[in-house]
Amino acid sequence: MTTANTVNLEVLDGVGTIRLDRPPMNALDIAIQDRLRELAEEAGRRDDIRAVILYGGEKVFAAGADIKEMERMDHAGMVARAGALQASFTAVARIPKPVVAAVTGYALGGGCELALCADFRIAADNAKLGQPEILLGLIPGAGGTQRLARLIGPSKAKDLIFTGRQVKAAEALALGLVDRVVPAAEVYEQAQAWAARLAKGPAMALRAAKETIDAGLETDIETGLTIERNWFAGLFATEDREIGMRSFVEDGPGKARFR
Repeated sequence: MTTANTVNLEVLDGVGTIRLDRPPMNALDIAIQDRLRELAEEAGRRDDIRAVILYGGEKVFAAGADIKEMERMDHAGMVARAGALQASFTAVARIPKPVVAAVTGYALGGGCELALCADFRIAADNAKLGQPEILLGLIPGAGGTQRLARLIGPSKAKDLIFTGRQVKAAEALALGLVDRVVPAAEVYEQAQAWAARLAKGPAMALRAAKETIDAGLETDIETGLTIERNWFAGLFATEDREIGMRSFVEDGPGKARFR
C-alpha cells in the first residue's frame, strides 16, 4: 500500500517497513500522524508481517513536528488534537511484533518520540537526536516525557528535555537512547537483518514477551509476575510451543522453524 508524500507500508519476507515520506525533513503534520496510526494498526493485524521497521529514508528520520501547522493552533485546537497525537504514537508502541527504528540524520522532537516507540533503535553514526520542545516554550507531547524517562532514567531525560539540546550518535548510545550505532550507509541494512531474524521466530511467543515486558514496566513486580505467569502458561496452548519443544527433543536446541 503506497500513498505519496505521507507514510508508506512496504512488506518483504515477513518484514513490514513503515516509511516516512514527506521531503525534505519528514515533518510530522496531522496527516502523517493519523497515517502512522492507521499503518501501525494494519501492521499489527497482518499475518504476513512478523516484524516492523520504522524508517525515514537515507537522509533523515524525522526532524520534528510541522511547526508552521502547530503555530496556527490555539489552546482549544490542541486540546482536541493532543489525544489523537498520543494515540498515533501509542499505536506504534503497541504493535504486537518486534519493532526496530532505523534512525538516519535528525530524529528530533516528534521524530525522537517516534523512535522511542520502537523496541530497538539502530542509529547512523551521523545521527542527532533530541527533544527541543522547551525551546518553543513547550514540552514533548507525543509520549517523550514518559517513554524517554523510562528508557534512560529520569535525570538523563530531564537533562535532554530541560535543555532541548541535541545529542550525537555516540552520546545517544552512551545514554541508552539508541542501542547500536553503525555507518550511515548500513542503517537500513542492519535494521532489516535484525527484523528478518525475528520475523522467522515464534510470533505468539514474541508477542507475549513484548507485552509482558512493556506491561510489567508500568506496574509493580507482583502484578508483572502475574502477567508473566499467565502468558507463560497460555503459550502451552499454542503451535509455537509445540513446534519449539518438538524440535528441541527431536533435533536439539535452536533448530526450530516456526510458521
